[in-house]
Order: sequence, then C-alpha cells, then structure tokens
Amino acid sequence: MVLRRFTAVCIFACAISAPAPADDAASATTISHFSGKPVPRFESLRYSAVNGRAGPGKDHQILWRYERQGLPVLIIKESRDWRRVRDPDGDEVWIRGNQLSAAAHALVRRETVLHASPDPEARPVAKLAEGVLAELGPCDAGWCRLETPRGKGWAARADLWGANATDTPL
Repeated sequence: MVLRRFTAVCIFACAISAPAPADDAASATTISHFSGKPVPRFESLRYSAVNGRAGPGKDHQILWRYERQGLPVLIIKESRDWRRVRDPDGDEVWIRGNQLSAAAHALVRRETVLHASPDPEARPVAKLAEGVLAELGPCDAGWCRLETPRGKGWAARADLWGANATDTPL
C-alpha cells in the first residue's frame, strides 16, 4: 500500500514538473549551424535558371530545372553549401545556397484580389491570377502587403506561397 502511494506521488510529481509542450510552430523552427538562419524559412531563386538536384552536390542528378527568377522555395534542411528546398508543388530537391536569395517574394496560389488595406471589405486594387509572383512586404493578422506590376496592396496570407514558413507544414 505504501509502495503504491509512493509510486502514485512520484508519477504525479513527474507529470507536474515536466516541461509544457512547446508551440508546434516554434518547436519546428531551428537555427541552422551552417547559415545561422532559421529552418524552415523561405528564400527565392536568385536566377532565371536554377538546377534542383537529387542530393547536395554537383555529382547528383538534376531533377528539376527551375526557370523562374524570384520563385519562393521553402528551405527545410541545410548542409554547408546546399539547401534542401520544397517548391510550391511540394517537390523537394537540393539547390546550391548561392543560387538562392533572401529577397522576399510570394506566389499567388489561387486567384485573389489585392485590397487597398488589410480588410476584405477594403477597396479592390487589382485581381491577381494564380501563379503571379509578387514582391512580399510585411504580413500582419492574416494579410500581406504585395507589390506587383498590376499595383500595390494587401492579399490574404492563405492565398500566398512564400509568406510564412511557420505556417507551412513540414
């Protein structure tokens, strides 16, 4: 009886002293010891022709040739000179780090409307088709500021790829 009570007290004490589970988004982000930057994070293709390879090295097979400068990709893993990235279609390849840029861009996932302010009732500025690339400004409360050839305005973050790495499931 005493042993059962002691065991129950120990289990209870361990349960209340255990650290609380961390927020999923925060716990999924780490700081890379290669770049010193958070992983996952979004970066953009620096050039209009970038090879995506099967592994981290030029001796690995080219799986994709990306031909869209500014396309945002999600960095999910790093080595010294290479980055494992996920593209908007969900494909994962290795790209040499110097082929990427920290410049913030977003890809419109589905047709959306740019608004004059971060409010669905705000004056429409432009309609953006799926696949449009935009320069990404600040994001707040589910909205992101975009600059496109069609105008500047706010779009719902949910309609964009590249707006927030912590919102993207690994």
